[in-house]
Amino acid sequence: MMNTTDTKFAGSVPAIYESHMVPMLFRPYAAMLAERVAASKPASVLETAAGTGVVTRALAPLLGADTRYVVTDLNPDMLAQARRLQANGKRLEWRQADAMNLPFEDAGFDAVLCQFGVMFLPDRPAGYAQARRVLRPGGVFHFNAWDDLASNVLADAVTRALTAEFPDDPILFMDRTPHGYHDTDRIRADLASGGFDDVGIQTVTAESRAATARDVAVAFCQGTPMRGEIEARDPGGLARCTDIATRYIEDRWGSGPVAAPMRAHMVVARA
Repeated sequence: MMNTTDTKFAGSVPAIYESHMVPMLFRPYAAMLAERVAASKPASVLETAAGTGVVTRALAPLLGADTRYVVTDLNPDMLAQARRLQANGKRLEWRQADAMNLPFEDAGFDAVLCQFGVMFLPDRPAGYAQARRVLRPGGVFHFNAWDDLASNVLADAVTRALTAEFPDDPILFMDRTPHGYHDTDRIRADLASGGFDDVGIQTVTAESRAATARDVAVAFCQGTPMRGEIEARDPGGLARCTDIATRYIEDRWGSGPVAAPMRAHMVVARA
């Protein structure tokens, strides 16, 4: 079950998320997702949980000039960051919107996409039913979801470092939420409950890269809701915990460039 801090992407988190998390983890999968969506040449696209817009920036240049592209996120700070970074952003429609209650007409889009957002849905079958509702017949819902924590080495390493620091009250955000929805049978069952019967899932391994161990530590400790968990346990301890995670990463990879495997499921569900 998610904590109340698990969906808190506000304050300085969006900027750090964009500068550290996006190049380290999200950009490779964003390119894959954008290519999959663009391949069907949709006339209308809805993106949910767009975050700081890494998929938006990859996909927009691949779409036709007349394609309607609506970009949404629940968190206004994340959406504002995405809009600031988007070239020719006025061409797109930007809406704050909850993927659990989409403010769009039935059968209004050829494609719906969501990059690493479904893990945050409080009721995934209901969220999937919303995506199904706004898709036209034959439309496609594209999304990705992280595999388990052990398969995503840097996230696992930072979690281990902070677990050792708080053994009686471990920081489990990464295991609980981003990597807590990795069972492909469960994903298929939830999609079926949401109205999708034609589902394909491909598990893809990529490489996460960072310039330094410090960049990895800052990314996870300060650029994700893990920050809220740290501050709840030690209100003045964010810098200290970032240092602890840095040393843990350096012990394994050194202080220079860091590279490690990551793995996610790429999902296609047809209406």
